[in-house]
Amino acid sequence: MAEVFVEASHEQISTLDEPVKDTLLRDLKAIGRKMVVVVYPPFGDDRELREWDLWGPLLLCLLLAIILAVKAGQDQKALVFSAVFLWVWLGAAVVTLNAKFLGSTISFFQTVCVMGYCLTPLFLGALLVLVIPIFFINLVIVMATWAWSCWASLRFFRGSTVPQREMLVLYPVALFFFFGAWMILVGL
Repeated sequence: MAEVFVEASHEQISTLDEPVKDTLLRDLKAIGRKMVVVVYPPFGDDRELREWDLWGPLLLCLLLAIILAVKAGQDQKALVFSAVFLWVWLGAAVVTLNAKFLGSTISFFQTVCVMGYCLTPLFLGALLVLVIPIFFINLVIVMATWAWSCWASLRFFRGSTVPQREMLVLYPVALFFFFGAWMILVGL
């Protein structure tokens, strides 16, 4: 009996034995697939976001914080970078706890993962706002990326709780992304 267990355990793939380069490439491909699910759903599978990870949200948070810090004044760069980090992680945690308290069936880390990956449209909008100096064009870009982020997260949250409480779950999500869109527009 012990021999069967040993043989079966050797058949499983162990990530501890693989080179670091292979692990990083596998994780980057998974991040890319999850971003595709958010950015262009017909090319991805919504089930991809059910397998949570925090690497992609961390990467998006870092990139968004860097972009907003670049836009900030010289004496405000560190404050803006910190504010973006605080907003993303604390805000995602609050939205997640709200969903869980309202009876959501998805796990805490799945929700944080989805909230993080749904920052992708806002990140793309922040890149455009960085290079386009016209306020009204930036306003349209930020509004469109806010709606895009809300829509992307709506696809995931819809059906995760009873229909009577669905709007109570979705309102804080829209508010979370609105605050990010506002930070991008005013260029904290």
